[in-house]
Amino acid sequence: MSQANEVTKTQGAREILTGTAELRSATVDIVARARRTLAILTPNLEPEIYEHVQFLDAVKRFVLAKTFARIRVLISQPERTMKSGNQFVQMGQRLNTYIEFRSVAADRRPLQQAYCIADADAIIYRADYVSGEGVVDTYAPEIARLYLSRFDEIWQAS
Repeated sequence: MSQANEVTKTQGAREILTGTAELRSATVDIVARARRTLAILTPNLEPEIYEHVQFLDAVKRFVLAKTFARIRVLISQPERTMKSGNQFVQMGQRLNTYIEFRSVAADRRPLQQAYCIADADAIIYRADYVSGEGVVDTYAPEIARLYLSRFDEIWQAS
């Protein structure tokens, strides 16, 4: 392995995100970095992020290019999502072997957090999804695994 590849495997970029455009751009970047899995916890599949054409294109490229691609999505406010008819949900219905949606169990609500994790390495985290602020780290396996573990607990209960 070359020294340049070694650096990218052990160091990531951490950045503070403010605003929808930065959150969307970072989410698209995280999807593009994913090799096998994505785990998304979102209140209502925020359309400004998860219905944007850049995100949808990145998801399509991910699932069609990777043999074992898997996307799991937990929605903490499913009633709002289902009423609006979301393009990501429609894509998930067409690509249901790759994309799975679940509603967060009632006893696990309300969740204020939102995050997107790629391969237990990269994460976008928002402590309060309403604020529009968050943090992205393109290589933080300890943090990503911690939140992925929490995600898996909620996933199993949902």
